[in-house]
Amino acid sequence: MSEVSATDAARNFADLLDAIEHDGAHFTIVRRGKAVAHLEPVRSGRGDDVKQMLREGSVDAAWRDDLAAMREVVAIQHRT
Repeated sequence: MSEVSATDAARNFADLLDAIEHDGAHFTIVRRGKAVAHLEPVRSGRGDDVKQMLREGSVDAAWRDDLAAMREVVAIQHRT
């Protein structure tokens, strides 16, 4: 991920967007030596893609046991 100063990002914003859109580039915006933002491509995954992946995946028999074990160690906060 390339670092870009806030000043350079402002001056070259259209070029940054072009690099993100066409090349999949990622940038970290830095102001006064501190990272303040990330610019990156929007993920194109959709809920339908996830559902299809889950349908096609194999069943993990140990998942239910893992979930039960996790629930025993995680405190569930009930809202009132």
